[in-house]
Amino acid sequence: MDTLNILYLVGAVLIFASIMASTLSARLGVPLLLLFLVVGMLAGEEGILGIEFSQYAIANFVGQAALACILLDGGLRTSFKSFRVGLKPAVTLATWGVLATVMILGIFVTWLLDADWRFGLLMAAIVGSTDAAAVFSLLRNGGVKLNDRVQATLELESGANDPLAILLVTGLIALNVDSAGQTLLGFLGLLLQQLSFGLGMGLLFGYLLARLLPKILLAEGMYAILIMSAGLAVFAATNLIGGSGFLAIYLTGVLIGNHKVRSTEHVMRVMDSFAWLSQAVLFVVLGLLVTPSNVIDVWYYSVAIAAFMILIARPIAVYTSVKPFKFKDREIGFVSWVGLRGAVPITLAILPVMAGIEGAFMLFDIAFGVVVLSLILQGTTIPFMANLFKVRIPNNKDPEEEHEVWVSDKASITLYEFEVKSGAFAIDRHPMGISNRVSPDEISVFALVRRQHIVRVEDTTKLKCGDRVWYAMRGNHASQIAKIFNDTTLDRKAIDDFYGDWLLSPSVKLGDLPFFTGIMASETLVDKLKVKSDVSAKSMWEQTVAEYVIDNLDMKPVSGDTVAISDEWSLVIKEVDDKGRLRTIGLKHQEFAKAI
Repeated sequence: MDTLNILYLVGAVLIFASIMASTLSARLGVPLLLLFLVVGMLAGEEGILGIEFSQYAIANFVGQAALACILLDGGLRTSFKSFRVGLKPAVTLATWGVLATVMILGIFVTWLLDADWRFGLLMAAIVGSTDAAAVFSLLRNGGVKLNDRVQATLELESGANDPLAILLVTGLIALNVDSAGQTLLGFLGLLLQQLSFGLGMGLLFGYLLARLLPKILLAEGMYAILIMSAGLAVFAATNLIGGSGFLAIYLTGVLIGNHKVRSTEHVMRVMDSFAWLSQAVLFVVLGLLVTPSNVIDVWYYSVAIAAFMILIARPIAVYTSVKPFKFKDREIGFVSWVGLRGAVPITLAILPVMAGIEGAFMLFDIAFGVVVLSLILQGTTIPFMANLFKVRIPNNKDPEEEHEVWVSDKASITLYEFEVKSGAFAIDRHPMGISNRVSPDEISVFALVRRQHIVRVEDTTKLKCGDRVWYAMRGNHASQIAKIFNDTTLDRKAIDDFYGDWLLSPSVKLGDLPFFTGIMASETLVDKLKVKSDVSAKSMWEQTVAEYVIDNLDMKPVSGDTVAISDEWSLVIKEVDDKGRLRTIGLKHQEFAKAI
């Protein structure tokens, strides 16, 4: 019993320490996942507690289960809107992008390690895919609002590229063990089987579970357990029939998360905790498994491989994958940089050890070093790189909190919390007067909190800086209310600098804009117009703003996309609805923007 209680105590203390360390993540600018790894390493055989842990089979079991849980949660939070703007480039990245990275990096590793080409390709395949845990964690909790196209592509890629990475590692392990028994045709057949079975099982059981949830009545906490158990069952069953369990469980989560019903609310709340627990346990266990001195012994290999992958292999793979989809060079640059490596490469590096391949322990140590370098170099620089590559979107339209309350099986009301910021339009205004400006029939005041106390809303109540107002809403009005509460002078300047000082209706014609009256026929302007060869300057002025943007964009529009009218004037998309229709477009003048 003492041994069992010691295990309970040590395990609980490690998880507790990991969670407490998370409070330092934002202050230090260090990715939270890296802190989990550090906690595990400090508790390991060369750390403070000196725990000897070399159970690779147990670590593999924990890794597979944790990654399945993380992918299920990631799928639950992936909207169909992401598929609209990022599906095709993400699928290309998850297939050709992984193959290109492995081939290019494999050649380099083979030369660097002076090893057999099969061994070099195996090392490249282990670190060749991005990691869903790292991408979801750092992009969704990093405080950076990205261009929707870029964010959707990165998230969908990380959720979809595991099947090919696992297949490549499995195939290359077999090639290293028995090269004579492997054929290219057999490998391609296995790849097709993995993807087709994973896709089919995910779509089938995702659809069935999404339809099942509204028909059963359970205690609130049971819904998430039901989805978790069903998701793991889909994961295991798909693996047993030769498909990709990771792809299946991710798609299952996507279908459930986009079929919102009363039970989905409870699932989201609890699954968030499951996902964080999975990340903490996974990274702590992987930290325990590694021997720091062994990683240090091969540090130069890790640095060389990480540098080549980040600066050469990944950029080439990304460029050849997404350039056909008309991505801008700055978007390609950012997607290339945020090829985060995390738990997946370390988990995959366990497989050669379990297979008994010569040099497998060195592969594991190198892969661990590459992951640490990726989290440090790429994970800590996401905000800086987002600004450098200009894919960051200014944002002042998010509520502080939101909670969905289902009043029936098919109807819900969402509670949103907004804080009155200094200099905001909401100051000295009645909270109900603000909601009446937007939609009096669908918005009502739920509570006003001032200095941590609920304040009764009277006819004479005026909002003050720091007040927090809860609104109950039907319909999509949160962003409009948020602007009134968050739109400070500093925010307005940043937004005006980005989108321009004039907001246009998508239906207005370019020729009707007063900025161009009298100069439409000017030869000097016509020469500078950014029109396609098949569109005359004259017909251009007959187009609506939306028509001109769509004709010249050549891709699905997202907030932040810019289309030039001339050398001085450009249109910047500000708002796009869930169906891809333009709602608000900014007009920006370069000289005026520089002047202010």
